[in-house]
Amino acid sequence: MSYAERMLSSLEEGKLEEAQKEYKQALKFGSHEEKFSLAEELHHLGFLDEAKELYENLLQYYPGEGELLVELAEVLVEMDNEEEAINKLAELDEKDPIYPRALLLLADLYQIQGLFEVSEQKLLQAKRLLPDEPVIDFGLGELYSETGRFLEAIRHYQTLIQNGTTEIGGTNVHQRLAEAYSVGGAFEEALTHYEKALEDHLEINTLFGYAFTAYQAGFYEKAIEKFVSVKELDPEYHSVYLLLAKSYEHEEMLQESIETIQEGVKQDEYNKELNLFGGKISLKLGLESEAEAFLREALALDPGYVEAALVINKLFFTQDRFDDVLEIAQMLTVEGEEEPQINWDLAKAYEGLEQYNHALKQYRIAYTYFKNHQEFLLEYGQFLVEEGLRGEAIEVYEHLIEMDPSNDEWQELIERLQD
Repeated sequence: MSYAERMLSSLEEGKLEEAQKEYKQALKFGSHEEKFSLAEELHHLGFLDEAKELYENLLQYYPGEGELLVELAEVLVEMDNEEEAINKLAELDEKDPIYPRALLLLADLYQIQGLFEVSEQKLLQAKRLLPDEPVIDFGLGELYSETGRFLEAIRHYQTLIQNGTTEIGGTNVHQRLAEAYSVGGAFEEALTHYEKALEDHLEINTLFGYAFTAYQAGFYEKAIEKFVSVKELDPEYHSVYLLLAKSYEHEEMLQESIETIQEGVKQDEYNKELNLFGGKISLKLGLESEAEAFLREALALDPGYVEAALVINKLFFTQDRFDDVLEIAQMLTVEGEEEPQINWDLAKAYEGLEQYNHALKQYRIAYTYFKNHQEFLLEYGQFLVEEGLRGEAIEVYEHLIEMDPSNDEWQELIERLQD
């Protein structure tokens, strides 16, 4: 039994000290073939330092040997030493048969570093050397997808499929093509490839992608079917609940929507979006106390959550709970959030509480943002008239006239105010 074989046997038996001794013997006395084979095994097992040492030892005997340089570079990449890996690959002769493999590794390294143009150059160079190599087309597809060049990504994924390659390194090409079509807005083409990917292998992320694409395409029944399948496969797949609830809403299945939200918040209790949507659906169902509970939970999770604040304020206004509107607005102020609609809400709340000076202050702040908002202008104009602020009221109604010059009622009001 060789030193390398004895070392691997000791590793298998968990005798690490013995394995280390055998490794040193193999490094010192082993044949070149033995060292190379051992380096490959150790790399596979995750003993990177030892694999690196063996490849470096062999390179002393075979300087510039392409396969050794590439194997060493792959070890260096796994050791997070990308720069040294690039330097080793730069030593390769371009005429070496293994040079295209080096180009692929370089492309990966430059892509990791965000040097996408350099990565593309390496892949295209490899493509010229090996025009029919599937791994190169896949690499180009992945690069173009990452950089948002989806038409080019689609072209390379399609080339793979047309040549009979539907899987590379455990990745389904139909799934990748579906994602590229989906991001590009070609939803029906995407669904076709998601179906083919799922025929090959039922995988939950692919199933979710199919459901999400169906949702984006407006095929809500299909989306519901697939989202439900995702949920059944993995109830802890948190992303599914909000989209499933929204799909139910589109189909006017509000009870199913709220039940999905209730399931979702049990699985993902810190999800503010789920609570916000639960509040909105509860309001649609006329469940005001349930809506308030959902919305308050959303604000407890994020006190600066403006959208939840605006929805709960609308509820409070229907119930004449002006103090509660002030409480929500003050919470946002503490959080440093600036939202003109909150100033408008404050103005209405202070008006409801007959604190007219405070209301006027908030109306004036909101006015700078809502000069072209008819509903606001009507409300503000009426407030100004009631407060006897005729000059400001005329200005507001003049804005309204600009928006609707044919409105005689506003023109007559301006004339009365001027008189």
